[in-house]
Parts: sequence; C-alpha cells; structure tokens
Amino acid sequence: MADDVGEARAAWRRYVETLASIEARITESPEDGYWAGEGLEHLMRQAVCWSSWEVLHADPTRPFFHRQLDLQTQWGGPNNDNVYRHARISPKHRYRVRGRMHSCEDFVLAVRAGFFHNEVWGTKVAVTASELGIREGCDFEILLGGDAPGAIPLAEDVISCSLREYYVNWRPLEPAVFTLECLDPTPPAPRLAVEEIVRRVDRARSHILDSMDYWHDYMEKHRAEGSDNAFPPTMKVAKGLPMARYENCYWKLEPEEALIVETSEPDARYWNAQLYLMDVFDLVDRFGRISSRNLAQTRVSADGRVRWVLAARDPGVANWLDTGGRPVGLCILRWFWPNSETGFEPTTRVVPADELRVHLPDDEPTVTPEERAAELAARQEHMRWRFRS
Repeated sequence: MADDVGEARAAWRRYVETLASIEARITESPEDGYWAGEGLEHLMRQAVCWSSWEVLHADPTRPFFHRQLDLQTQWGGPNNDNVYRHARISPKHRYRVRGRMHSCEDFVLAVRAGFFHNEVWGTKVAVTASELGIREGCDFEILLGGDAPGAIPLAEDVISCSLREYYVNWRPLEPAVFTLECLDPTPPAPRLAVEEIVRRVDRARSHILDSMDYWHDYMEKHRAEGSDNAFPPTMKVAKGLPMARYENCYWKLEPEEALIVETSEPDARYWNAQLYLMDVFDLVDRFGRISSRNLAQTRVSADGRVRWVLAARDPGVANWLDTGGRPVGLCILRWFWPNSETGFEPTTRVVPADELRVHLPDDEPTVTPEERAAELAARQEHMRWRFRS
C-alpha cells in the first residue's frame, strides 16, 4: 500500500511540475502583448481537455463521446463550423454509433490512430453522413468493427472514433445527438489499479505538454517559411482528411491597416475563412467577434469574386473578419470536398483602413453598426444551441 501511495503521489507531482514549467514559459513578456493572458487561458484549456481525455475517457469498453475544440477546449486550429467529438475505442471490440441529425447538415466520422500532435497519428477510415445517405433530421446507426455487413473496419492501431459535425447555416435549432455503445459484453470494471491511474495521469501530462509545444512551434515554423500577408501554395495535411484543402496566410498589420483577401470561389462543396491567434492556434474570440465566415455567411461580389477584409475596427463592409486588434495572426481558407483542383487562388493587399473602399467594387454595400450587432447576435444565438450542455 505504501508503494502504491508513493507511485500515485509521484505521478501527481510530475503532472503539477509540468504545468508549472509551462506557466513559467508562457508568462514571459511576448512581442505582441497577448501571450501571457491568453497563454494561461490556453494552458487551462489543455489541462481540462487532455486530463479528461486520458483519465476519464480511457476505457474503450465503456466509451462516451468527449467534446473537444469547442468554446472551452480549443487546440490545433479548430473549424468554427464544426462540433468535434472523440471517443476511446479498440480494435478488440465492436461498437454502434446511433444518433439523430436534427439541424446538423453533415458530419465526418473517422477512426484514428491518434491526434495530430502525437508521435503516432493518422486517419484510417473516414465516411460522411451525406455519403451514407444521412440527411438533416434523420436518425441513423453506424457499426464499427466486427464482420457485420457495412461495419467500418478497425485497424490494429486505432484508438479513437472521431466526429466532426458541420453547421453551415447557423440557426438557433437543436444540434445533432450521438451515442456510442460497445457491443461486446464486459464485466463490471474492477477497482482502478494504481499503475493504471499513474499511466493515465502521465499520458495526460504528456498530451498537455506536446499540444502546447507542437502547435506553438507549428505556427512559428510555417510563418518563418513564407512571407507575412501572402498565401503560399495550397496545403494538404498528410494522413489527415483526404477531402481537405487549406490556404494559410499570416497577417501582420498596424492598427490603422486592413488586409484585403481576394479570390475566386473554389470548385468545392464547402469553404470558409477563419482567423487564429498566434502561439496557441485558437480562434480569435469565436463567440464575441466575427472571426470566421463560411460560404453561407460570405457575400460574393457582382463580378463573381470573393473579398474578405481583415481589420481591427469594423470598416462597414459585408465580409469583415475581426482581428480583435491582434497585430499578427493566421488566416486560413478551407475548401473541402473539391469537385476539381480549382481552388481559391487568393491574392492580398494591405491598405490604409480609411481608404479601404477605394480598393473595393463600387457596388460594395455598407453595413451599419446596428446591422453588424444583429449579425453577431444571430451567430451567438446559434452557438448557444450548438454548444449547449
């Protein structure tokens, strides 16, 4: 018993010491003035996310979906049109996913070997609701593992079932509901052994550290490889979702400057533009500001071109993306389910904010402060439904 207590205490000390070491690093004075406060918030988000995943969602015989990348637990550049859920599964067992779509327009179900920041990761199989004939309002059932007809196979290195729900038309309606059941009878769980809780706590600690380090380094590395306020060639993520395409631009703006992103519409079923914070790769205040716009929320000009405007203050144009006053950050354009390889092909211009309309078409409408407030309020009402308890 004494040895067990010592091992448990040692694991807890390692966990706490890791958090303390990260805190000491992130509270140093940053160049852009945002890292300390938002870094501490991000650290708490990572502690909540990965401690819950590794300690409380660790048993594949008793799986429950763990919601990640929502308003509270962001990491790694979440898509603002998605709800993300992950559940622990094992190739040794069979599972059944049941649910109801309600207002969800599509989802991607993937079985995965790990998360992007892990040493071992990758998407093994991915299917969409639309491919399976599942539409808004439908009930559905999907089998994982085993030999039943239509069951999704589970490779030997699979550890999780991942769901990405898509909400393109942001409406204050009931979101999708999912359940997950292990179909193999299992006896009641024995008392949790000390070596198992030690393993779980150590894995939670590693996840927190790896996620914090990986995404900070990822953003710094990719920014250094290109030029600010410009888009390099289209990016596809190796081992990621096969239908996904990304365009990345790191902005650097003075307070009275604006960045115009101009592009053709991609030949794809789904697309959007979103803004992210440096270092932590969280969305810019996704609830309190309009920092993302998808194809249903973006005005296409009469000439067939798409123009987004990144700026710290509302310029009164339809496709404003709010930087929240951040002098630097990352703008990502996504285009998924392409019909061809004809994508965004974006160009950029940095202009004085008070001269913005000189660089936009004559038919660019004016959005009043009252209209902007109503737009934000409608988005927030949708989010209250999408991320409800």
